[in-house]
Amino acid sequence: MTQVSETSPLAARFAQLAQTHATWPAITFRGDARKPKGSWTYDFAKFWRRVERVTAHLQSTWGVQSGDRVAWLGFNHELQLVTLVACARLGAVFLPMNFRLAVPELQQVVQDALPSVLVHDSHHADTALALLAQGLKSTHHDSLIATASPRDLPRPVVHSDLPLLLVYTSGTTGVPKGAVHTQAALLANARASAWAHDFVPADKVLSTLPLFHVGGLCIQTLPALLAGVPVVLHPRFDPTAWLDEMAMSLPTLSLLVPATMRAVFEHPRWAETSLACLRGIMTGSSTVPVAYLQMLHARGVPVGQVYGTTETGPVSIVLRLPDAMARVGASGWPHPEAQVQLIDTHGQEVGPGETGEVCIRAANLMRGYWCADGAPNTGLQGGWFHSGDLGQRAEDGCITIVGRSKDMIISGGENIYPAEIENLLVTLPGVAECAVVGLPDARWGEVPVAVLVRMSDAAGQTLDAEAVMQHLQSRIARFKLPRRVVFRDSLPKSALGKVQKPALQALLHGT
Repeated sequence: MTQVSETSPLAARFAQLAQTHATWPAITFRGDARKPKGSWTYDFAKFWRRVERVTAHLQSTWGVQSGDRVAWLGFNHELQLVTLVACARLGAVFLPMNFRLAVPELQQVVQDALPSVLVHDSHHADTALALLAQGLKSTHHDSLIATASPRDLPRPVVHSDLPLLLVYTSGTTGVPKGAVHTQAALLANARASAWAHDFVPADKVLSTLPLFHVGGLCIQTLPALLAGVPVVLHPRFDPTAWLDEMAMSLPTLSLLVPATMRAVFEHPRWAETSLACLRGIMTGSSTVPVAYLQMLHARGVPVGQVYGTTETGPVSIVLRLPDAMARVGASGWPHPEAQVQLIDTHGQEVGPGETGEVCIRAANLMRGYWCADGAPNTGLQGGWFHSGDLGQRAEDGCITIVGRSKDMIISGGENIYPAEIENLLVTLPGVAECAVVGLPDARWGEVPVAVLVRMSDAAGQTLDAEAVMQHLQSRIARFKLPRRVVFRDSLPKSALGKVQKPALQALLHGT
């Protein structure tokens, strides 16, 4: 390989910004272990210099080559975004890992993705150490930037269709699946986000949701930077810090999910904090209680919505800010480069006002699901992603999501797949049958509830809720743990023996 200019289209955009917007602020990062109450601001020129240094360390120190996976485990950090762009320059694949997962769950991801190096922060050093048993190399993120750049090695020619982002989401089978997004797809998603937000030079984005999700990374944060819009980045969401930012940096845009909205509303300073700087808030990931939307609208802040999934980029259907107050509860319209069909069980598109499954075809869709051999499985049908969500389209084309045909539970913005929990429950002695369903919750939107039928043996007779929770606690992330454990003599089933979860949910509503 010979030294080349910035052939990566995503990296080339940041190289361009380093010239055209050299002194413009790119990222203001609010504190980490080095300076908990401080902050750093990097203009686009300095951001690019950090990208160059991290690129050189990944190549020379860690031997990262085109196609290799670089995993990141840690709270939000400006170096997370720097490393993503460095991977783009090398044709490598950036793998942000969900720090909320239990070690066995992270091991599944490592075994599937086979990253060449794991970059971690101080808080997750012990977890990283536990993952080293998989033969994985790891380093603290400071090592990528603390010393001078090593020898600048030749870089490969990078094409826009090369994978750049690998994001894992649990499948309906309970097995994690990695959605593969190319550089071209991320740039297409950035265009969709720019249309969704109508970015202007005066904008400033407050980013507090985790960047291991496409929601935190790709709805606002990365698209804003690509548009030359500055980002204020917090390590984690904290309602006090979010409210403080209204006076500190005067952000114009931010992204909240229902759980974080509620935390802001319940804060003692909610009523007294001025929100005049905000021209809007975006939300996504789940159905948002109308009462939450109305609370922000009453303060003069429109709440737009972004519908999408890990597989779709995620920006797919958008309720833009000018339409937000007039179409409360709607999901909006497809972005200009997206096609959306609502189809019935026979694959036929339904008419206005009828309910159908949401199917999406767009340039920002994933290429497919990751396979251990490196070739993505499609996960698409003729280029279409079948979401499993149900929607209705109004005469003017506005789409409203009305439910989900899949079993997925969305709790506090996190996706939970019942099969994953059920697969663990059936390994517990004394469990004859089980089912996990979502029930409405005022704080989290939905919470998982486990329903079990005991075996008639001694293990079954002594089985209680405490034993069930102990069995799960070390095996899955806390946010996936059932909020209730219910024992029943039987589960409602169809004539073919399949558990009827809607009927089970109806029974549980009565309790």
